Amino acid sequence: MNPSRIPLYSAIGAAIVGLATVAPVVAHDAAGVPAKLGKVEFKVDCNAEAQKQFNLAMAYYHSFAWTQMAAPIEATLKADPSCGMAHWARALGAMNNPFAWPGNVSTKVLNDGATTLDAARGAGLKTQRERDYVDALAVFYKDHDKLNHRSRAKALEEALEAVAKRYPEDREASIVYSLILSANFDPADKKYTNQLKAAAVLEPLFKEQPEHPGVAHYLIHSYDYPPIAHQGLDAAKRYSKIAADAPHAQHMPSHIFTRVGAWRESVEANAASAKADKERGWNTMHAYDYMAYAHLQLAQDAAAAKVMREAQTVSNERDNFASAYAAAAIPARMVLERGRWADAAALDLGASQTPWAKYPQAEAINAFARGMGAAGIKDVTKARAEVQRLKQLGEAAATLKLNYWVEQIAIQTEGGAGLALGAEGKLAEGVDTQRKAADREDATEKSAVTPGPILPAREVLGNVLLEAAQPANALREYEAVMKKEPNRLRATASAAMAAERSGDAPRARDLHARVLELAAGADTPLPEVAQAKRFLGRG
Repeated sequence: MNPSRIPLYSAIGAAIVGLATVAPVVAHDAAGVPAKLGKVEFKVDCNAEAQKQFNLAMAYYHSFAWTQMAAPIEATLKADPSCGMAHWARALGAMNNPFAWPGNVSTKVLNDGATTLDAARGAGLKTQRERDYVDALAVFYKDHDKLNHRSRAKALEEALEAVAKRYPEDREASIVYSLILSANFDPADKKYTNQLKAAAVLEPLFKEQPEHPGVAHYLIHSYDYPPIAHQGLDAAKRYSKIAADAPHAQHMPSHIFTRVGAWRESVEANAASAKADKERGWNTMHAYDYMAYAHLQLAQDAAAAKVMREAQTVSNERDNFASAYAAAAIPARMVLERGRWADAAALDLGASQTPWAKYPQAEAINAFARGMGAAGIKDVTKARAEVQRLKQLGEAAATLKLNYWVEQIAIQTEGGAGLALGAEGKLAEGVDTQRKAADREDATEKSAVTPGPILPAREVLGNVLLEAAQPANALREYEAVMKKEPNRLRATASAAMAAERSGDAPRARDLHARVLELAAGADTPLPEVAQAKRFLGRG
């Protein structure tokens, strides 16, 4: 952490006087084998067995294992029916992943939330602290039919902050608050105000509770942005060991590894995540998308294709955004990363159980890929048809109030329109439109659901400029992409070509050498690698 960044409130630092003694939470699989989930001590005024089960439920929560929370919550209430906080945990888990809000919170969940919290009050809340926890969560559910999501999410953030300030000795209050604070980030805020504010709260807690799964997890989320990603490496390296049996804990380090271009580490993390996910649900699909992306950056197309085939066999829990996104993204990456335009133009959504109408932001990936492919083969009619499809999907996202994704689809639409103009022969107009798409994309941030844009808009702009015999201009665009998305193979190879064509031999040598480093473990021959070898005299 930058020492100039002061923790959110000094009471946290003042309250830390030594390492807390926290016992590991223990779950068992069907064979009775204990699972490692980290160490969580979330104090509730319930009997000893209920406390044990409640800690287990919260350990699952902190690794985003919401379905697994159900059994220990029921066990908590069985051990102590007056443990009202068990109902609070159920309402918290029902809110799902805050980094995917609001699309992953159904109307039914919102309708049921107030009832669940009333059950907490009715069962028994023995202290003002517990009542404050329940009241804080209630603001997210209250008047959900009248207030928009952003207002309620902000109210929840502020209510949890008040609980954390009121009970500075309660580390769990600070941890849950930090999660919501970080998730409530503004995609246009390049100072990363919320994220760094959350990290400032979490960093001292990580020293105090180095085995807490939530602290490590939420630090990774808070640092999951290009300029600050390196600050999350410690948490990334430790989280998978803290909660070794939580599939999401195996995956999350790859968010940081992806940001810094550590592709081999990303492959290993996501392979471990998929293996640990016994339910083969959203965690597996999410891991497969990140893993396929990493393999492609290493010129391991055969390995990426194997991941894609495995992803197509996953049928559990396909009715969720993470799975829908991965199902659309992986095939699109396979063809677009290699410039297989004809294959991209013919790409379909495949036979799956995904209800695409619920996830227009995922279906938009397919429209974007098809439009880019059509432009690549100069099929202007088809390219324009996919631009219209993107506009319709943007409208569908707006109807669903998916404001973040409305902008992302708009960026794809503008980029697709620019490529269609270029395919039509209107080069200058196409370049101008594509540049606007790139500028818009740079002004926002990627979602945690994806390792990166299907193709960065600025990289596409570089491709257009390179094809238009403007290599020096193209090189500038590629350099900007590599700064934001380090070690992208396609961007690096394209930059090498641009440098070569513009007469910058020293830069071309450096970039071609980097291509060979990235492709050192390649399982597929690529023309970019062959060109690098020829230029460097290694062919």
